[in-house]
Amino acid sequence: MCGIAGIVNTAAGQPIEAATIHRMCQAIVHRGPDDEGIFVKDGTGFGMRRLSIIDLAGGHQPVFNEDRSVWVVFNGEIYNFPQLRSELLSRGHRLATHSDTEVIVHLYEELGRDCVHQLRGMFAFALYDERRRKVLIARDRLGEKPLHYAFDGTRLLFGSEIKAILAVAPELAQTDRQALRQYILFGYIPDPATSFLDIKKLPPGHLLELEDGKLSVSQYWDLPEYGTHSPASEEECLQELERRLAEAVKMRLIADVPLGAFLSGGADSSTIVALMARSSSRPVKTFSIGFRQKDFDETPYARLVAQKFGAEHHELILEPDVVSSVETLTHSLEEPFGDPSSLPTYYVSCLARQHVTVALSGDAGDEVFAGYDRYRVSLRDRSFRWIPAWMRRIYRERIHQLVPQGAPGRSLSYSIALPWQDRYLEDISLRPLQREMAICSDDFMMPAPGESDPFDLFRDYIGNGRTRDPLSCLLYLDSKTYLPADILTKVDRMSMLTSLEARAPMVDHVFLEWATGLTSEWKTRGGEQKYILRKLAERVGVPREALYRPKQGFALPLVHWTRHELKDLILTVLLEPRSLQRGYLNPRGVRQLLDEHFRRRRNHAGRIWRLLMFELWHRNYLEKLPAVAPVAGPEDVVPLSGGGA
Repeated sequence: MCGIAGIVNTAAGQPIEAATIHRMCQAIVHRGPDDEGIFVKDGTGFGMRRLSIIDLAGGHQPVFNEDRSVWVVFNGEIYNFPQLRSELLSRGHRLATHSDTEVIVHLYEELGRDCVHQLRGMFAFALYDERRRKVLIARDRLGEKPLHYAFDGTRLLFGSEIKAILAVAPELAQTDRQALRQYILFGYIPDPATSFLDIKKLPPGHLLELEDGKLSVSQYWDLPEYGTHSPASEEECLQELERRLAEAVKMRLIADVPLGAFLSGGADSSTIVALMARSSSRPVKTFSIGFRQKDFDETPYARLVAQKFGAEHHELILEPDVVSSVETLTHSLEEPFGDPSSLPTYYVSCLARQHVTVALSGDAGDEVFAGYDRYRVSLRDRSFRWIPAWMRRIYRERIHQLVPQGAPGRSLSYSIALPWQDRYLEDISLRPLQREMAICSDDFMMPAPGESDPFDLFRDYIGNGRTRDPLSCLLYLDSKTYLPADILTKVDRMSMLTSLEARAPMVDHVFLEWATGLTSEWKTRGGEQKYILRKLAERVGVPREALYRPKQGFALPLVHWTRHELKDLILTVLLEPRSLQRGYLNPRGVRQLLDEHFRRRRNHAGRIWRLLMFELWHRNYLEKLPAVAPVAGPEDVVPLSGGGA
């Protein structure tokens, strides 16, 4: 695991200074505290910060081919590199290290851009071919590893995080209102946009090529068609699922450093721990956190699973200084990020990093096997499809506006009048709240000429043509948006703040290609979500008490925090003239939102959190530019108190 950065000038006579690349690397030093590597030649400069995982002594980057005409900087892990290395050696290549990075340059020598198809793992890399004066940048298939870039026609800048680019090009810090609008609606900014107009994310499964001064971005992989196969029996399905997931887990146990697992006690993480225990000769180190509020404390279930599989279990009951935690973490986030589970993810990463350098997780189980309640709700709501489309349209366009604000059922009736696809988009966004309460200004929410509707990208994914099955349409949508831009981004950023590498076996692309093809009845059956995955969890020994309980997943007492510890901060930040005068928020709507929440009429905790993160990002990160935002380390970010076990 590393952080990478670099600059390529296509115009002649514009050399890159090593000190410039060093500044980029220093902005992401938290991603790789063990080593720094820089190589500059003429108009090209690559740099990296290394967190040593494999080949601790010989894995220094950049890595070159035999004649040093091709070099690469790399972030991630290639889990099939031992096999690739052996094959390359048998074909006459000379490899100087035992690191996974080196196989990339030699595969490129043979296959060019198609080398990515041989890689099984999580990665973002930048490669320079000196003979062709060509740059190749690639991002892994699901987006576990981030990659950002900016190109002005003659100069390409790239980095694992935006702050690496802004460290040397602060003039690129012009915000993108269209992307910020997406944040308000969804709580994250989907690829390829970022919060900055001239900086983009390289989407998962894509390549960036720069040759002869021309830049192109193309897709090299996508999820295959859904629902193409159904095993003949449940036993056959379970055998194949177990074999494939066990293989993905075993591959991710390759490391020259201590390794463990996040354990919430739910089906996903518990199954991963069970399969790790089977493949490991030592007790698996597991890590869980809990809170004093019993409704949000999952540690008894995690402890039960850990005991079942003989794990060396570590847990921490937290009493965090929430205000300090929120303030400090927003100093490090280069984009507004509205998922409150980033806090428990950070806390458990801090705990894990005290004992290990790598931790496996159960992420992606919900997107692969339909674990979210919203899927069940959406499919249930399709029962309204008997209402004629013309009647729905008349209600939306003419009747709804006549129903008084606050009238019971007003929002529900509007939702029923929508096509089922748009009804799902309502469920995952703040559009209903904006329609009913207008928390943001009309000027901000109305797309300017030339800007697209924030929902167009999501509609395109739902109507992707890969399947007509409604559930599969939603799984594909979330796998292209919510999974990479929220879940995997959260895990990458929070774990990297502590210099911990997180690995997710369920985003293994070989496993995913098989699981995606399963028909929907294996994912939901009889009202039970993640049907076949829960059956696998039972099969490998996960206790039923942990499996069949309400989903939490490192839950946190957000309602309590927003009404108590965070209340003063919320009122101060969201109602200050400084916040309201930015032009994003509607003062009347924000006051109504806060009034309903604090008077306990409705629970708006998640929505308030999203607005709070938005304003704190402005204050703690954006307004600190052009200086690079302070980078927090695991020892000084969050004042914690609590008992470890």
